[in-house]
Amino acid sequence: MSASIPKTMKAVVIEDGKAVVREGVPIPELEDGFVLIKTVAVAGNPTDWAHIDYKIGPQGSILGCDAAGQIVKLGPGVDCKRFAIGDYIYGCIHGASVRFPSNGAFAEYSAVPAEIAYRLSNDIGLCGEDSLPEGPVKSLEGAVTMPVTLTTAGLVLTYNLGLEMEWKPSMPQRDHPILIWGGATAVGQQVIQLAKKLNGFTKIIVVASQKHEKQLKEYGADELFDYHDTDVVEQIKKKYNNIPYLVDCVANVDTLQQVYRCAADELDATIIELTTLTDDDVKQENRRQNVTIRRTRLYTVGGHEVPFGNIIFPADPECKRAAIRFVEFINPKVDDGEIHHIPAEVYKNGLSDIPQMLDDIKNKKSYGKKLVAVLV
Repeated sequence: MSASIPKTMKAVVIEDGKAVVREGVPIPELEDGFVLIKTVAVAGNPTDWAHIDYKIGPQGSILGCDAAGQIVKLGPGVDCKRFAIGDYIYGCIHGASVRFPSNGAFAEYSAVPAEIAYRLSNDIGLCGEDSLPEGPVKSLEGAVTMPVTLTTAGLVLTYNLGLEMEWKPSMPQRDHPILIWGGATAVGQQVIQLAKKLNGFTKIIVVASQKHEKQLKEYGADELFDYHDTDVVEQIKKKYNNIPYLVDCVANVDTLQQVYRCAADELDATIIELTTLTDDDVKQENRRQNVTIRRTRLYTVGGHEVPFGNIIFPADPECKRAAIRFVEFINPKVDDGEIHHIPAEVYKNGLSDIPQMLDDIKNKKSYGKKLVAVLV
């Protein structure tokens, strides 16, 4: 199959501050531990447009982080007992990265790190639907919604918050509740499912729009507070004034202030942020000695230093090991339908739809669902 791989391909790249479809883009070279896939479906994430707008991605770099497709070539160091040419996989890529700008999900061929790739049964293909309700993974469109968000959720709960990878234990692993702000975001929906299946906390409290309450409670949320309420923080604090674990899945400066104010009054509290926000972004009047902000860094799962805008994430080999362990643990659970993909809307015109898809994500048209593009 590798003999049929062309020299160049079509891909979506950063050009003059925009996402542009280009032909004649070189096929990415395979680094140690990577496999090359013929990309079949991709999904969008807020980080994709952020790499453009915040000038994180280099000029000409290939965008995109979520990809699903068929392996056409194995790179050096790939476990041949686990992967073979012809296998279908889905995985996450650091698209538009400084270190590997020639690789991204939004391309006809993508290089995927094999150690954190999810395997699919080879009898699962495209379903061809325009939209997918949430449910077990039974199609490539459903599968491709998961790599970034599920892996991030896994790192938040097992690496950052230290939960054991024990499925449905009889007793809660932590004798306290967790607050998930942005429970209907793509990451939030996966954090809720995992927190429930790992029985991580005495209660799963979520902040989201009331319209998502039924779905989020089916995933495992115990109580929902509506972020539209101007006194939502006061409502939470009145009922729960000692929440020691908090995850900000919306992850902007405003939500950080709100989540910070919800943190425990007396216990030591940990807030997990999904972007580059730190204590410096908390208003001075809100800061407290008992609250610590930790960031989850999916981009560090490669185990190497990651330049990211004006920040350099240091190499974190333990994060890489944690991601590998989590993917190995959770992949069979996804296959068995224990973890669901979230609702998805499908774009049918291939790579040419990507610029519009990124605009739709930027303009908050993806809240509660993932946007997917099919390339074939």
